[in-house]
Amino acid sequence: MKNTLLAMLLFLFQMAIYAQDGVTVRGSVVDTGGQPLPGASVVVKGTTTGTQTDFDGNFTLQNVASDDVISVSYIGFVTQEVALDGRTSVSVTMEEDTQTLDEVVVVGYGTAQKRDLTGSIVSVKGGEVADKPAANPVASLQGKVSGLTVVNTGTLGGTPDVRIRGTSSRYNVSPLYVVDGIFADNINFVNPNDIESIEVLKDASSLAIFGVRGANGVIIVTTKKAKNGEFTINLNSSTGVKRISDVPDMADATLFKELYNEQLANEGAAPFSYYDVFTGDTDWVKRITNKSAMIQTYNLSLQNATEKNKLSFGLGYRSEEGLIKNEEMKRITLNLNNQYDLSDNFRMGITINGLRDKLPNTGSYSSALNATPIVDPIHYDSRPEYDGLFNQLPTEIGGPQIGNPALVAEVTKNKAIAERYRFVGSVFAEVDFLKRFTFKASVYGDYNNYRSRSYTPIVPIYVSETDEIANFNGNQLTRVNQSSSVAFNFQQDYLLSYKNDFGKHNLNTVVGFTSTDIYYEGISGSVAHDPSSTVGIIPDDERFWYLDVYPYGDSSTRVSDSDEYDRATSSFLARALYNYDSKYLLNASYRRDATSQLAPDNRAQDFWSLGAGWVATQEGFMNDLGPLSYLKVKGSMGELGNQVLPGGTNYPYYPGVDEGATAIFGDQVIAGFVQRFEENPDLKWETVKMWELGLETRWLDNRFTLNANYYNRKTEDLLVYVNTGVQTFFDNFGEISNKGFEFETSWSDNLSDDFSYSVGGNVTTIDNEVLSTFEDAPIYANGTASRTITGEPIGSFYGYIVDGIYQSNADIASLPTSTLGTYAPGDFKYRDVNGDGEITPDDRTTIGNPTPDFTYGLYVNLDYKNFYLNLDFQGVYGNEVYRNWGNGNSFAQFNYRTDRVNGWNGSGSSNWEPRLYSTDYNRFPSTYMIEDGSYFRIRNVQLGYSFDHQILEKLKVQQVKLSANFQNLYTWKNTSGFSPEAGGSPTSFGVDSGGYPLPVISTLGLSLTF
Repeated sequence: MKNTLLAMLLFLFQMAIYAQDGVTVRGSVVDTGGQPLPGASVVVKGTTTGTQTDFDGNFTLQNVASDDVISVSYIGFVTQEVALDGRTSVSVTMEEDTQTLDEVVVVGYGTAQKRDLTGSIVSVKGGEVADKPAANPVASLQGKVSGLTVVNTGTLGGTPDVRIRGTSSRYNVSPLYVVDGIFADNINFVNPNDIESIEVLKDASSLAIFGVRGANGVIIVTTKKAKNGEFTINLNSSTGVKRISDVPDMADATLFKELYNEQLANEGAAPFSYYDVFTGDTDWVKRITNKSAMIQTYNLSLQNATEKNKLSFGLGYRSEEGLIKNEEMKRITLNLNNQYDLSDNFRMGITINGLRDKLPNTGSYSSALNATPIVDPIHYDSRPEYDGLFNQLPTEIGGPQIGNPALVAEVTKNKAIAERYRFVGSVFAEVDFLKRFTFKASVYGDYNNYRSRSYTPIVPIYVSETDEIANFNGNQLTRVNQSSSVAFNFQQDYLLSYKNDFGKHNLNTVVGFTSTDIYYEGISGSVAHDPSSTVGIIPDDERFWYLDVYPYGDSSTRVSDSDEYDRATSSFLARALYNYDSKYLLNASYRRDATSQLAPDNRAQDFWSLGAGWVATQEGFMNDLGPLSYLKVKGSMGELGNQVLPGGTNYPYYPGVDEGATAIFGDQVIAGFVQRFEENPDLKWETVKMWELGLETRWLDNRFTLNANYYNRKTEDLLVYVNTGVQTFFDNFGEISNKGFEFETSWSDNLSDDFSYSVGGNVTTIDNEVLSTFEDAPIYANGTASRTITGEPIGSFYGYIVDGIYQSNADIASLPTSTLGTYAPGDFKYRDVNGDGEITPDDRTTIGNPTPDFTYGLYVNLDYKNFYLNLDFQGVYGNEVYRNWGNGNSFAQFNYRTDRVNGWNGSGSSNWEPRLYSTDYNRFPSTYMIEDGSYFRIRNVQLGYSFDHQILEKLKVQQVKLSANFQNLYTWKNTSGFSPEAGGSPTSFGVDSGGYPLPVISTLGLSLTF
């Protein structure tokens, strides 16, 4: 690294010494519609002197000879050469290459021209995620790509729930991420500022090359690389604040007392006798919220390209606070791309992405919603030993179940340290030979190290009912927990490609061999202090938070555990992209994957795809079609794999053993062991069969675009873990179907020389259905109302239908008898679904679908002189959310939602809110807990200004841009929780547990380019 930076400094020094006198040339680059083209390459022909256009399509070249010729290039447009002839100001209009559509997109194991592809690939430029406040780049893709569902979380450092074209498996639906060629499980280690482009691959034609890893879709991330003739330095920073929004309406102290008194009266219980000692009125959500949560980012990037060497370097720092007090994440990222051309035919390069995270100690708002408001957070007393202690919640009102939220946020959360280090890198060598062949060998490594230490203190807390001091959570011992894990992914790719144009035929092929080896080991342990020791408790000092803390730790309490695995895959792959006369397209892919996790005789599986397309507008008889500028009809089909396993299982064919029955030999008891499950030599990975039909169109001189796809995807041979009570084993059984339509459209135009605009959007429909399960048995998700069963969408909500409230005993007598428990007027009327004349568990049915009918995104971009305004909107429609909070609890009294003020208290008083009564009868999963999950959100608003070049020239600066960004500005929703978004597992999602809001984020940014 030091040598690289030194080389860069020497290069700058040489440029300063040998710079020649010349003129300064300014100009602009626009398309035929007058739209500026940011990022266009502007190079003085025959030299390495060059630059890129800024956001407004403007550029400046210094020390240029008055008779030079400049070359302007931009992906998807015909390269233009302009002779200066003494001019110092030029305007270049780029014509789109509509005949060939030469835009290059990243595909699996290489790149391809978009004109040659029959699949569904959406490319998102890095600039669309670079200046957004999200730490994880995929979070900024929400609403931007058809078929891509992103459910964001407000939890600091949290990972979004990402699904492509629906939910297709029981165990894993996350797409595969490919970062500069290496397979990864996420992209939270990539700085958004370092991204050149993101490609989202969705159909069989584009995914089959990934074989057993491609069924859930693939997101390819390419980091920045220097361009010929370019030397730039960019500094950008942003600072902002986060604020909580859409706080649920909960009872204050006055309303709580009113509702609780009514409930106790309904139950015939004595009034609460401690109102005299619990006199507070606390808004717990407000009490634990950080009202000025800050977010700061700083990024430095340098790019330099000569004829032989292309170097790109990025360094980033991010500091972000959570909405709850004492949550903070600090992140340092590093990106390095360096390619050296040893000759015209031989290249070598290296790529490194590095991350260092100081991870936050995140919390939840669940306890703040549940905690009774009649308690003050802190007790004040004239007795010194009592004064300033945190209050315990009333024993009768959630005390044993809910810790004081303020104590948790302000004391116990400071007792943990967690760090992550991740380095993802590659080295490659590439050689061209025999004119048409290229061989590339790449070696990748992904090192991920996680370390954590935590301390459990003894915290005194004041108990108001007894006027005494107790230990929080009853904890009598200090304790230290320590853990560490290392994961390493080693990957090798060896690829041979062949490209050729012969006559009207064009062929682009690749064959290769690739292998991966993933190794993991983790260890964890804990130790407590010895209360009988004279040395005392473990000190509340992070220097002592280790398992071997001496002399405080009690060795008899020290426990440890470990986990480890090592698994490998090897694969052969091939792909051919063919077109004839740029009219008729044919794509074919094949991959054979072998794994160490399955039985030797069933270890390898084959996957394939075939796609075809017709560019109709290339036909002679399509020349005079009026407004239609371009039409491609395409389709694809194929078979892919899904390499998934339930958590904690790595070798479904090699079961291992657990402690089981014991045996007695003489006077000794010998521990026995039993096999965890039975081997299944026929077990294989899930198979996903998919096909799609689509079209791509452009109209009105390419100002209007409309693309449409119909997709159909079916997962077969679902991998399931079966426990019959007698046998346990893995098997392949079950099917899930996902199908729907995708539409993408855009319009761009300029109304004058100073004003231009573009609008667009996308819509995706999703029809999900479970076609079969093992022996048609339902699958229940523990602790939720989610159920997966044949004929219904996966993870559907299961419970009773509420038809109102019993208004009187006569009402009860006239309706079917319920066997669910004791009930009375004011309780729910559950529907007799099966019509057998009584209410039983058999009357439970599907009461909601967490998968939306459709998702959508919209954008509006406005440019006026040096100002720009970008608006992003996003939403979903037709799904349900299960409210898993605020429904009351039979074993503990929690706070009330304010809706409970409308609870039934006499005939005709309510036909929806039940009476206030602590009974299980009203708490069965039912439509009472179902809420409409549809919402519409102003996802992002960005206003910016780029300074005039006349001003910047005096400052020796190429570009200065100021921007203000507002994220999650407002959400129209129908749910009562913080956010209508709720991710989860494949079989249990859309469940709102009241945990964490999605914050409104406001930032100001500054970008300088030299």
